[in-house]
This record gives sequence, structure tokens and C-alpha cells, in this order.
Amino acid sequence: MPELPEVEVVRRGLADHVVGRTVEHAEFRGARVARRHLPGPADLSERLAGNLVADARRRGKYLWLVLRTPDGSEQGLITHLGMSGQLLVEDASAPDEKHLHARFRFADGGPELRFVDQRTFGGMALSDLTPCGVPETIAHIAPDPLEAGFDQAAVVRRMKARDSAVKRAMLDQTLVSGIGNIYADEALWRARVHGERLCSALTRPALVRLLDHARDVMLEALGQGGTSFDALYVNVNGASGYFDRSLAAYGQEGRPCRRCGTPIRRESFMNRSSYSCPRCQPRPRRPRA
Repeated sequence: MPELPEVEVVRRGLADHVVGRTVEHAEFRGARVARRHLPGPADLSERLAGNLVADARRRGKYLWLVLRTPDGSEQGLITHLGMSGQLLVEDASAPDEKHLHARFRFADGGPELRFVDQRTFGGMALSDLTPCGVPETIAHIAPDPLEAGFDQAAVVRRMKARDSAVKRAMLDQTLVSGIGNIYADEALWRARVHGERLCSALTRPALVRLLDHARDVMLEALGQGGTSFDALYVNVNGASGYFDRSLAAYGQEGRPCRRCGTPIRRESFMNRSSYSCPRCQPRPRRPRA
């Protein structure tokens, strides 16, 4: 699943090309793309027609369009990008993509919005909004480090109280959202902390630095269009990000650490891979039996 920088790149594209336009017709191909909208794709299509796209918003890895009906009420159209979902702004005359699952045509007759998803893990669904403007179905997701309302001190207090691996805490979207496997490894490398270190064993200043590094590396990735390892992640114009060239830890197994030259190691973590420097980020010593 794309992480915060990649989703923010897509959100900005939607803000530039879709916000302020009125949906004339929404087409959904098959039931899978609308499986999270329980009444089904036909109902979703009917409810979207005539709505104004008032805003494009994001929290962590979650993206939604704020749709305003003619009577002034608002709902959120959540788009789950999954592993390979793409939102593309295309001219109506452009050939359909092989894995096209949804199409939005607008009343102004301009470029249409398409949802393309090769692996079909993504989808769309309508949700009522909470008073703070977040869809009710993702209200449990914590604020992310780039939000104005992000309370870093509160997150640090909660992390410090946990006897769990610090990387596991960073990936907990109910604690802090937006950080995934890539940027967790990069932040841990910058902080010289191994992901298996217990939160409770780290000092509060160390946890603050770790979250600072997470924010900084995601901002840097955002400036480079995000991280693309293949053609599946692209922005709304179909362009890939290039932050993968700047990664210091993630995916760098066997390559020399940029600080000390020690080959980066890969370890198994929560059915994923973790990358770290054995010298800069020593594994915590296991307690004796």
C-alpha cells in the first residue's frame, strides 16, 4: 500500500485537476471496485451523479474526495489504493487501460478521472463525515506527522508506555498514521535505532528524534514525488516518483551503509522485510533465560 508521501502526491493532483468540478456520471466496472460500498456499484454511481467535488483530503495513507450534493450536504468518497491502485486524469479520447475499474465524467466536458487497479485490492466507498471532516469509517485512524493537529508529545507518551518493538509502534495506524515499512526503516536508520528496540527502553528524546526523522524523510520523499519501485505507483499524470534513489536502508540489502560502509542487512519482521545497518543499528541484546 502506498505510504503518506505517495498518497499526498495523488491528493495534490486531484486538488489541481478534479476539485471544483461536478460529476456528471460515474461508471464502475464489476462489483469488486465498490465492494466496500455495501449497496453496490449501481447505487454508488447513482449517488455520485450531480455532486460537486468540493475538496481532496488525506489522513495518513487514506484519501477521500469531499462531495457536495445540490442541497449542500457533504460526504466523503474514500479511495483505497491498495497495492496497485492508480487515479489517473485522462482525456476522454484516451484508450481505456487494461485494468480500468472506474471512470468519472464531469459536467464541464474536460478530462475524466479513472481508477485503474491491476491487483484489484483497492476500491471506493461513500462515508458520512465526522464533525472534523474525516470519514466515519476511518475515524479510528490517528493524525499523521504532517497534520497541523498532530500531537507529537502525546504520541511519544503513548509509545514510551509500550513494551513492544518500536517499529511495530511506528506502523500502528491508530497511534500515528502514514508511516509504512519504507519510511519506518529510513527513519530508524537516521535515528540509529534498531526496529526491535522496545519503546519503553528508549528515552523520550530518542522517540522525539525518531518521529522527527519520520516526518523529515516523508517530506523529502514528497518533494521527489514519492517512492516508486515499479510502474504501479504513479501520480495522476502517470509519472513515477524517484525517492527510491535516495533510500539509505530500505531495499538496500548488501549495499554499504552510507555512514559506516557496513553492508545493510535484511531481517524478517511481521511477514515483511526490515533493513538496517548492523553497526549503526545494533540489535538489542536478548535477556538471558
